[in-house]
Amino acid sequence: MDIFETFETRLKQNPRTIVFTEGTDPRILSAASRLLANGTLNVILLSAPADVEKAAAETGFDVSKATVIDPLSYSEMDEMVAQMVALRKGKMTEEQCREALTHSNYFGTMLVKMGKADCLLGGATYSTADTVRPALQLIKCKPGIKSVSSCFILMRGDECLAMGDCAINIDPSEDEIVESTLETAHTAEIFGIDPRVALLSYSTFGSGKGETVDKMRNATARVKELAPDLKVDGELQFDAAVAPEVGQLKAPGSKVAGYANTFIFPNINAGNIGYKIAQRLGGYEAYGPILQGLNAPINDLSRGCNAEEVYKMALITAALI
Repeated sequence: MDIFETFETRLKQNPRTIVFTEGTDPRILSAASRLLANGTLNVILLSAPADVEKAAAETGFDVSKATVIDPLSYSEMDEMVAQMVALRKGKMTEEQCREALTHSNYFGTMLVKMGKADCLLGGATYSTADTVRPALQLIKCKPGIKSVSSCFILMRGDECLAMGDCAINIDPSEDEIVESTLETAHTAEIFGIDPRVALLSYSTFGSGKGETVDKMRNATARVKELAPDLKVDGELQFDAAVAPEVGQLKAPGSKVAGYANTFIFPNINAGNIGYKIAQRLGGYEAYGPILQGLNAPINDLSRGCNAEEVYKMALITAALI
């Protein structure tokens, strides 16, 4: 049984409700029809009911069991506006909140905040920022967490790797690296990975100098203090992290060097390039970005995603609950 079959089995035992912000997109309709047919998740589609019905008829997907909500005619809009005004605490007026809630990204996020949905998946037709911004403003970070980060899961056959942060923080601080490392290790565990975490750099144990080297080395020391049972090391060059013969030469005695399966990048440039090299040249399937550190699972889709990726990201999102 692969990890997605495991997620399906687990979710069927306690079906959650997911809201899709793009209710007429054919890729969303395909994934929603599978989730509903299998009894895996309850589904909310955001759009005018007539538009969903027309799109479903044109594509041949059965979403008749889905709940369809039109933000423009929602019967509880006044209550939703009032709650959003309270959440924004003077940063947005009632009029601004009401206008924002005509957009599915804000409306769907408020459905999660109000407990009418357990999780959200969006972004098939809009940017990551448009998914993350409402989540930060309304769902907010978990207690003790100050920043949201992201993780990609890469799969090839039976091999499963985790990489963070490849999509959210452009130049994360040392504090943000520490939080991202701990959150990425937790995400890795959800996917059945026993995390061996490498904080990556162009230096291994002081072979190079620079601010990012210091950042990754210091972050590693702090993670070891916060999570003494976690197998983590750094700063490590990528070859030292994955090749045993290099790792044991450059970092003798390390429990991670040469055997890492969870990778933390020093900035978004390295992370985004790194996971895409693995995906395009290494033949890995990439799933994400999986957002980490929020009070509820809110996830973003690539605008180039296909229906299969939407389906699997829906399983991942609900499995994070």
